[in-house]
Amino acid sequence: MLVSGLLCVVLLTGVAGPAVAGDDDFFTHLHTEKAMANVTVSPGRAGPVDITIQLETMEEKPLSAKAVSVTLTDVRTGRRLPTVQATRAGEAGWQARIAMLTAGNWMLGLGISITDTDKVDVESPIPIK
Repeated sequence: MLVSGLLCVVLLTGVAGPAVAGDDDFFTHLHTEKAMANVTVSPGRAGPVDITIQLETMEEKPLSAKAVSVTLTDVRTGRRLPTVQATRAGEAGWQARIAMLTAGNWMLGLGISITDTDKVDVESPIPIK
């Protein structure tokens, strides 16, 4: 239950495991009790990467969020890159660009602001070649 004026935060790791989307792309599907996100990291190798996020409701309908933030943490060192605010790309789509990502295992975190008082956080590991 949401209490008025309080921020409801749900932290959950990706339930459906990561999968490779294309030759160089990485795809993962994340979901919580309130939202689902299809995330593609392109390319899935070291260098600049584009992150495409498609949000859906649990009924698989487009989810129009107020904002989406992206964080990446190096699993081995614990180093966290600065948080990037994604830009809207359509009704339920979002884009973020990371200038330089090194090879290794990363934890991708999404902060999805559904409303001013309702936020969902999800995480998933992503390998970068």
